[in-house]
Amino acid sequence: MNQLIECVPNFSEGNDMNIIKQITNEIEAVEGVKLLNVDPGKATNRTVVTFVGEPQAVITAAFFAIKKAGELIDMSKHKGEHPRMGATDVCPLIPIAGITMEETAEYAKKLAERVGKELDIAVYLYEAAQANKQRSNLSVIRAGEYEGFFKKIKLPEWKPDFGPAEHSARSGSTVIGARDFLVAYNINLNTTSTRRANAIAFDVREAGRVKREGNPVTGKIVTDEKGNPVNIPGSLKSVKAIGWYIEEYGIAQISMNLTNITVTPVHIAFDEVCKKANERGIRVTGSELVGLIPLKALLDAGKYFLEKQNRSTGISEKELIKIAVKSLGLDELAPFKPEERIIEYLLKDVSQARLIRMDLVEFANETASESPAPGGGSISAYIGALGISLGTMVANLSSHKPGWDERWKEFSDWAEKGQHFKNELLKMVDEDTNAFNRIMTAFGLPKATDEEKKARTAAIQEATKYATEVPFKVMKLCYDSMEVIKAMAETGNPNSVTDAGVGALCARSAVMGAFLNVKINAAGLTDKDFAGKLIAEGNVIEEKTQQLETEILELVNSKI
Repeated sequence: MNQLIECVPNFSEGNDMNIIKQITNEIEAVEGVKLLNVDPGKATNRTVVTFVGEPQAVITAAFFAIKKAGELIDMSKHKGEHPRMGATDVCPLIPIAGITMEETAEYAKKLAERVGKELDIAVYLYEAAQANKQRSNLSVIRAGEYEGFFKKIKLPEWKPDFGPAEHSARSGSTVIGARDFLVAYNINLNTTSTRRANAIAFDVREAGRVKREGNPVTGKIVTDEKGNPVNIPGSLKSVKAIGWYIEEYGIAQISMNLTNITVTPVHIAFDEVCKKANERGIRVTGSELVGLIPLKALLDAGKYFLEKQNRSTGISEKELIKIAVKSLGLDELAPFKPEERIIEYLLKDVSQARLIRMDLVEFANETASESPAPGGGSISAYIGALGISLGTMVANLSSHKPGWDERWKEFSDWAEKGQHFKNELLKMVDEDTNAFNRIMTAFGLPKATDEEKKARTAAIQEATKYATEVPFKVMKLCYDSMEVIKAMAETGNPNSVTDAGVGALCARSAVMGAFLNVKINAAGLTDKDFAGKLIAEGNVIEEKTQQLETEILELVNSKI
C-alpha cells in the first residue's frame, strides 16, 4: 500500500478568492497530490484547504502554499472571528494509509525546518510533532494571537522550533504538526449572543470552565491548595469549543473541533449541544461542516437518528447520508454535497467502478455489445446483488409493518446484513471486468526476449489467478446472502414472501453462473493444486446453494 497523508492548512484569507486560488494553484502544480476541498469563510476570514498524496509530494505542496500565502496575505490588516497568528495559521499533517503517526510527525518536522530556513517564518511544532508537551496544544501556542506574538516570541520559553525568533509583521508566525483526523464542526443557534454561545461551548467542551464562587461569570475564581484555578470539566471528551457571532449568517455558533470522533462522534456532539442549549432557552437550528468528514461519521449519524425513531437502519448508503444531513441540519446555511465533503468519495477512483454507475439500459447495451466484457462473471455478481436486494427489501418492509412495532430491531439487523452483501456484490460487478482486463493487459506485454517471455507468462498466470478468485468470492457472497433471504421467507412480511423467493432464485443463478467462470479460468492455471482446491470448494458451495434454494422455495410456496 502506498503511503498517503492528508494536509489541512488554514490560511488567514476567506474573502478574496483570487488570493485563495493563487495559493491552491501552488498545491495543484505539484505532481502526486490531489486537492480535495477548499472551504472559505467570510466572517472568520479564513480558508481551510484539504489535499492528499504521498508524503514527500504533500510537504512540497504545503511549502509552496505557505510561501505563496506569506507573499499575498498581509496579517497587519487581517480581521476575522477565528483565532489566528499567521498567514498560514496552522498546517497539520494527518496519516491516512500505510504510514504511522510517528512517520507523519517526521515529515511535519521536515516541512517546519524548510519553512523556517527558506522563508524566514517562525514555526512552532504541535501535537505529535512536538516533543515538549507543555507547548504541544495549538490553543496554548496561539494564545495572544497575531497581535500578542510580537512580545510572546521574545520570551525564552516561546522561542520558535524553527526559523527566526521574530514575529513577521506581514506573514506572522505559523504552527506545523501531525495529528489524528479532526472534524471541524459548527452548530448554529437561534441567538446573536456570543456570551450565551460561549456558555454552551463551556458546558460541552472537555476543558470546561473555571469554577467561580457565586456568579459563574463574575464570581471569584476558586483555587486549589496550590493556588491553581479549579476547573469544571465539560460533558464531551475530545472536544474543543468556543462561541462566536457570524455576521455573514446573522447568528451565533458553537465552533467545535472534534479531535477523536470515535470518542465523541458528530451526532453525539450535536445532540449534547441541543440539550445544553435547550436548558438555556436557546434552540439549535442546524450545523455546518468545515472541510471534510469521513464517510463512517455520516453513516453512523444516519443510523443513530433512525434508531431513535425505531426505524430500520438497513437502508442504502445514500439514504443514510440523507438522514444524517437532514437530522444534523448540515444544509441549513448552504447546500451539502456529499460528493464534495466526504473524503472517501473524493479519493474514489471512479474509473474502477464504471459499470455500476451506468443506468439499466446502458448496462444492458454494454453487455450486448461486441466487447467480451462485461460478461458472465459481472452479470452473475449483479444478479446476486439484485437477489439480496429483494431479501433486504422484505426485511425493511417487515421492520415497518403495522402491528410488528416491537420487532423493528430484529428486521433492521437483517436489513443491515443484506445491505452489506449487496454492497460487496456491486463491487464485484466491476471487479470481474477489471480482472478480465488485467488478463488482456498481461497478454499484451512484450515477449521478444527470454526474460520478457518469462515475465509475460508470470503476469498472465497472476492475472488469471485473480480472475478465478473474483467469481469464487461472488459464489461465497451469494451463498452467504441466502441466510437473509431464507430468514425473510420464514419470518418476514407474508405479503412479500414471493419477493424472497425470487431473491433465492437470483442467488442460486448467481452462484452457478460465477462457478462457470471459476472453472473456465481455473483451467488456464499452471498451479493445479490451487485450481483443484478452488473447484472442490466451488462444488460444495454450488450443492449447498441448490439445497438451500429448494428449502426457501418450499417455504415460499407453502405460504402462497
